[in-house]
Amino acid sequence: MDLIILIICLLCSAAAFGLSVIKLIHFFQLNSYRAAIQTRWMKANPGKIVPNILFGALMLIGGLTGDLIGGIIFIAAALLGLAASKPQKAKKPLVYTMRVRRMLATAAVLYIAAIIIGTVLDWSLVFSAVCFILCPVWILVANLINRPLEIAISKYYINDAKKMLASSNAKVIGITGSYGKTSVKYYLATLLKAKYNVLMTPESFNTPMGVVMTIRGSLNALHEVFICEMGAKRVGEIKEICDIVHPDMGIITSVGPQHLETFKSLDNIKKTKFELADSLPEGGILFLNGNDENIAAHKGNRPHTAYSVNGSAPYNASNISLSDKGTHFTVTAPGGEECEFVTKLIGMHNVLNITGAIAVAHSMGIELKALKTQVTKLESVPHRLELIKRGNDIIIDDAYNSNPSGTKAALETLSYFDGMKILLTPGMVELGARQAELNREFGENAAKVCDYVILVGRHQTEPINEGLLKAGYPTDKIYIANDLNEAISHAYALNSKGDRKIILLENDLPDNY
Repeated sequence: MDLIILIICLLCSAAAFGLSVIKLIHFFQLNSYRAAIQTRWMKANPGKIVPNILFGALMLIGGLTGDLIGGIIFIAAALLGLAASKPQKAKKPLVYTMRVRRMLATAAVLYIAAIIIGTVLDWSLVFSAVCFILCPVWILVANLINRPLEIAISKYYINDAKKMLASSNAKVIGITGSYGKTSVKYYLATLLKAKYNVLMTPESFNTPMGVVMTIRGSLNALHEVFICEMGAKRVGEIKEICDIVHPDMGIITSVGPQHLETFKSLDNIKKTKFELADSLPEGGILFLNGNDENIAAHKGNRPHTAYSVNGSAPYNASNISLSDKGTHFTVTAPGGEECEFVTKLIGMHNVLNITGAIAVAHSMGIELKALKTQVTKLESVPHRLELIKRGNDIIIDDAYNSNPSGTKAALETLSYFDGMKILLTPGMVELGARQAELNREFGENAAKVCDYVILVGRHQTEPINEGLLKAGYPTDKIYIANDLNEAISHAYALNSKGDRKIILLENDLPDNY
C-alpha cells in the first residue's frame, strides 16, 4: 500500500477512535464511572456500540486486503465511524474533569502503543481497526489501569474535606430519601437563614465526591450549618457519606421503589436510607416522615421526631387549602403550639416537605411565627414541579423526578389547574423487574387526570400506553413522539379551544437512555 494512503488511513482511524472514546467516556460519566453499570448499559443499548463493530469490521477487511482498494475501503469505513462518533447535542454534556482527562490520556497512550506494535509487525491498519472495534472495552481498561490512582486522589480529597469540616463549628444536617430530599434541603436552607449562616450541597451534589467538592470549595469559618443531601444507588453509599461528614442531625424524607435496578429490593433501600439514622451520635436528632409506611415499618425503636400531613405526628400539618395560586395550612408543634402558613408552592407533597423543614428549624430554636415569612419566600426547586409561565400557558417542569411517588405527586399537582392538562413523559427508569408494572400504573393514574398524553419514545413508553388503554383512555388523545423536541412541538401545536395549556413535563431521561 502506498505510504501516503497508509498515513491517510491511520489519521482517519485515529480520529474515529478518538471521537468514539470521547463519546463512550461521556456515557461512562453518566453511568457514574461504574464499570458494571456501563457493561449493563452496553448490553441494554447495543445500538450505541454497533458503529464500532460494523465500521471497525470494514476497516479490518480493508486493512487485511492491503492494496489500494483495501485502503479506500479502510478510509471510507473510518470516515463513517468518525461520522457515527460525532458528538451530538447533549442534555448533560461531557464534563472534562481531571478524571476524564486522565482516562483520555491513558486511552491515548494505549492506542499509540498498539499502533507502534502494529507498525513494527507491519499490521498497523489491522491493529488500528481492532482498536476501533474494542473502543467500548478500551475505556473500561483505561479506567481499570487508573483505578489505584483515582482511589488515592479520592482519599486525599476526602481526608482534606474531613479536616476542613472538623475544624469548623458547623452543625451538619444529613438529608436522604427516595424522593423529597432535594426539596426539603432547599426549603430547610431558606428557613434556617432566618437565624443561621447556611451552606448546603448545591443542585444534585449528593454523592461522596459531590459532598467533598462542596466542602472543599465553599465551606468557610462563618458557616454555622451545613445541610448535606445524601443520595445512593447501592447499600452502603449513605454510610460512605456519613463517614465523611459525621452528621449531627438527620432527616429521612421517604423510602420507596427507586433505583431498584441496583438496589435489587425494597428492603435494601430501607436499610440504606437508615444508614443515616445509624450514623447519628448519641443525642443526635432524627426526623422521619410520619406518613411513609416503609419508614414506619423500619424505624424500630430508634428515638426520633416525626412530621406528617393530616396525621398525629408531633409536627403535623392540617387545615390544608390547595389551589393553583398556592397553599394555606396550619402546623401544630409539640406542646400544642399552632401557626398558619402560606406558600405559593402547590400540592400535598410540598406541604409535607415544608412541614419537615419547619420541624427541623423549630427544633433548632426558630419560633414558628418567625418561620412564617421564610415560608412565603420558598421557591419551586428547579426541575422539581417548577412552575414556568409561557404566556397564558403553564409548564410544570418535573424533569428531575423519576419514581412512582413523584409521578403521583405530579399528577395531583396537575389536577389543581384549570385548562387543557397535557402529560409529556418518557416514563420511569432504573426500577428493575418492576419497571413495566410501575409504568403501567403510571399510565392508569394519568388517565384519570390528563386531557392529552404525549409519550416520548415508543419502546420505552409501551407500559404507560398499556396502562392508559387499560383505563379506557381514548387512543386519539395519545401521541408518541420520537424525542423531547418533537413532543414539545406537538404539545404547543395542540388545539386547546381557547383554554390555557397546562403541560406537565414528567422526567427527562439522560443521554445514556
